Amino acid sequence: MTKPFLIRRFFLLHMRPNHLPGSTLRYTHTWGLGGMAALLVTTLVLTGLLQILTYEPTPDHAYQSIIELEQTTLFGNLVRGIHHWSANLLIAVVLLHLLRVLFTGALTGPRRFNWIIGLGLLIGVLAANFTGYLLPWDQLSYWAVTICTGMLGYIPGIGGWLQTGIRGGAEVGPNTLLLFYSIHTALVPAILVLLMGFHFWRIRKARGVVLPRAIDEVDPVGTERVQTWPDLLLREAVVGMVLLAVVLLLAVVETPELGTPANPGMSPNPAKAPWYFVGFQELQIQFHPVIAVLVIPVLAMLGLGFLPYRRWDSNPEGIWFGSRIGRRTAWVAAATALFTTPLLIVASEWWIQPTKLFPSWPLMLSNGLLPFSLIMAAVTAFFLIIRHRFKGTRDDAIQAVIVLLIVSFIVLTVTALWFRGEGMVLSWPWGNGA
Repeated sequence: MTKPFLIRRFFLLHMRPNHLPGSTLRYTHTWGLGGMAALLVTTLVLTGLLQILTYEPTPDHAYQSIIELEQTTLFGNLVRGIHHWSANLLIAVVLLHLLRVLFTGALTGPRRFNWIIGLGLLIGVLAANFTGYLLPWDQLSYWAVTICTGMLGYIPGIGGWLQTGIRGGAEVGPNTLLLFYSIHTALVPAILVLLMGFHFWRIRKARGVVLPRAIDEVDPVGTERVQTWPDLLLREAVVGMVLLAVVLLLAVVETPELGTPANPGMSPNPAKAPWYFVGFQELQIQFHPVIAVLVIPVLAMLGLGFLPYRRWDSNPEGIWFGSRIGRRTAWVAAATALFTTPLLIVASEWWIQPTKLFPSWPLMLSNGLLPFSLIMAAVTAFFLIIRHRFKGTRDDAIQAVIVLLIVSFIVLTVTALWFRGEGMVLSWPWGNGA
């Protein structure tokens, strides 16, 4: 059947092969996460352009311009709600997309560098959310940015310089707001669009989500091969419409909160970072700040960057976690993290405090290197248990450790969000106003 002229000439179709194996249409293969991320970025750009028409990036007018957008501009509250939820969902979708690529073995061969581009996109998405977080200029946003930029001061040597550069001065103020506004509305969107285009081109060059050498293995000659239009694109269109419906529903039912105007002289108690950075705030409670804001993030980024360049077992069909043992050990890792992480948090809060156990030791050693070294030793032991007790391959063990660390960080984030009250002391959510 001949395709209509518009379909044949539509440039977006060149991001897909003309035909693909029928088995790759399984929704559970990718969950449509890449397409959802692209749609959310597009939504953010469009709603952001509408908000620029009324926003004024000065401390004297920023808060009031948001009030006017919500109360006097036609559909202004809805536009802000769509922008807010699209931004938050984008972080979750990009993170899940990276995990999908990792746990289905889609970061090897010609996709190695595309994984690095994906990490760059994640950093760009976090930068977009963080710079946009300050723009309402209310108490919540002001002190969240103050907390996050304050973390940089703990980095040895260049911390003070980084803090001053990002803030545009010694404190969060007019220069910070203007700098964040410029980055949020011009620099970050341009970077995201360029990286996304490069990312999709690399996927197309690699012949889609199935490794080229595996296409004949997944769909041997004689089995069903389908056309991208309409078989694939119709599915993607349905996913996109469902996603937009969810965003619209959230924007209508749960409008973004706007607190009281920013007051640099009165800090809320507790003052917390945005939800996507609050896990690092919790890490500062558990470890020395240098460990929390420098050592752990640097090791994480180096580890993620190195992942595609090690030798992985062949997984041409994109099976989740590679094998039955891989899936089993992933569940074991998740259960281990869900049990041990809260236990360690409670223990460190009320029972085990290295500074009290070793009062004569320097702070960096007693509250920094010692607990961090013990945690790393425990992670290493877990890796060896997966290899020898569960008879897992090296890939199984690495994936299990990644699951262990991710679930642990999620627990840290949940703890800081809902179980930290005044003074960041552990308390029940209904007792701390969270």
